[in-house]
Amino acid sequence: MERLLRIDRRIIFAFVAAAVTIPLLIKFDLPVPATKEVRGIYDKIDSLSEGSHVLIAFDYDPASKEELQPMAVALLHHCFKNNIKVVGMTLNPGGTGLADSAITEVGKEYGREYKEDYVFLGYKTGVELVMINMGENIYSAFPKDFSGNATADLPVLKGVQSLQDFDFVVDLASGSSIEAWIAFGKEKYNFDLGAGCTAVIGPDMYPFLQSKQIDGLMSGLKGAAEYETLIERKSSAVAGMSPQSVVHVLVVLFVIFGNFLYFMTGRKK
Repeated sequence: MERLLRIDRRIIFAFVAAAVTIPLLIKFDLPVPATKEVRGIYDKIDSLSEGSHVLIAFDYDPASKEELQPMAVALLHHCFKNNIKVVGMTLNPGGTGLADSAITEVGKEYGREYKEDYVFLGYKTGVELVMINMGENIYSAFPKDFSGNATADLPVLKGVQSLQDFDFVVDLASGSSIEAWIAFGKEKYNFDLGAGCTAVIGPDMYPFLQSKQIDGLMSGLKGAAEYETLIERKSSAVAGMSPQSVVHVLVVLFVIFGNFLYFMTGRKK
């Protein structure tokens, strides 16, 4: 048993590598039941009528792409499928390319027209100041969109003057922007807010769910996989859950086995 306690760490690394690789080669989907937190966002968007306006804030950068981009894509599929007008923006300079590509690619898949059915406003520095400005007048905050078009002339924004005119706002964040959207957006201008975040931020968001300051929450890759399941369009998030789950089980087994060996060798001494 003492020899097992001194096992070469490279063997453990090999087991972990196999746990990641094998589920990717032998593709299989594990069941991903949707939690009420994720369903809160789904139900809100599903309840909106055609022509409603949804604002999606892509407040993340490439470092968080693997967790948050699948959320964004799933949300866009849901919105465009229900013929909802999408307005995208970002308060993170690293999010412009990710947001623009996601909106454009999913929009084209449904035959939606830029300026008519969706628009990407681009990046604006200032975070809290931008939110307050949007709460007063969105055209003042974003005089032009990401492509240089005057926002006041965009058909997709017809009927929208400020944050209060959006039927739903969703912030996808890798930092502290969700708290800012709550404090300087929702609480000040009274609109419905949903959130998506990395797994490490997720636990900090639950007090806002309990206080009903956000209507729903997607947390990490699992949250994205749950949303893909709800819209019946399984993609990268659901595929990523298999290797992640297998590795988690393997790590737990290693911990249990290691503690068992340590306990048994200690008793012999």
